[in-house]
Amino acid sequence: MRKNSILATLKDEKEHIERCFSVNSIGLFGSFARDDIHSKSDIDILVTFSEPTFDHYMELKFYLEDLFGRPVDLVMEQTVKKRLKKMIQQETLYV
Repeated sequence: MRKNSILATLKDEKEHIERCFSVNSIGLFGSFARDDIHSKSDIDILVTFSEPTFDHYMELKFYLEDLFGRPVDLVMEQTVKKRLKKMIQQETLYV
């Protein structure tokens, strides 16, 4: 799996993800966004929820892991530490 296939899948699923999990924005960052992956790389996804609940978070995480068949590190944008925020925002590829 490469960056382009992850982004294409997220784009195809975007409407469903927004509707079912109350998502405002979703994007790819980290090793897959940089095409710097290895066999144990997880998929880093940055998300903003309109209704940030534990259930929405966990259900989306499991949904994405099933969709991609590998671990997903789901990060809520509002929880990113200040010192990392700029770097993550610069490399995030939103769909």
